[in-house]
Amino acid sequence: MRKGDRAREHIVIKSAELFNQLGYAGASLNDIIEATGIKKGGIYRYFNSKDEIALEAYEHAVGVVGSKFAEAQNEANTASGRLLAFFHVYADVVHNPPFIGGCPLQNTAVESDDSHPLLRERAQLSLSNTLATMKAIILEGIEQGEFKRDLDADAMATFALSLLEGGIMLSKLEGSNRHMEMNTASFSAYLQQHKL
Repeated sequence: MRKGDRAREHIVIKSAELFNQLGYAGASLNDIIEATGIKKGGIYRYFNSKDEIALEAYEHAVGVVGSKFAEAQNEANTASGRLLAFFHVYADVVHNPPFIGGCPLQNTAVESDDSHPLLRERAQLSLSNTLATMKAIILEGIEQGEFKRDLDADAMATFALSLLEGGIMLSKLEGSNRHMEMNTASFSAYLQQHKL
């Protein structure tokens, strides 16, 4: 990797951490300069605006979390296991989240709802992709005879993601992983009810 590519990547990584912790509006260019050790002119050598940094930083953050989801799913050998893998990645969201600051999808969705249309579009795409992945796992479970044939895969995917994101939010707010633990146990019991 060339020096310029490394510098650009360094800016993206550090900015992703800042945005996920402080929010897009809360993280200033000076914060990025301080976190990266790169002066303003150096930042603008690689990026035209804070918006451009934010979009790439978001893609980096969801890429890191997505890799951890994929790794956890690869360790499971059932559809139920692959769905629960999403929850296991965030099992210790308070002390050891898969990405600094918690869930990039959740953080970006909340902040960009009315204020940043491009980030909102990226969050919507992440939402669609995550639901599609979950739905594919559920449909595979139905086809392989793990789940009942009349199971509504769309509804189950929405339920799973809602439990996951709700558990993340409540656990982070309270400073206790107990909500993630309860939601994981509830979803595990729900999966058992829908097995053949």
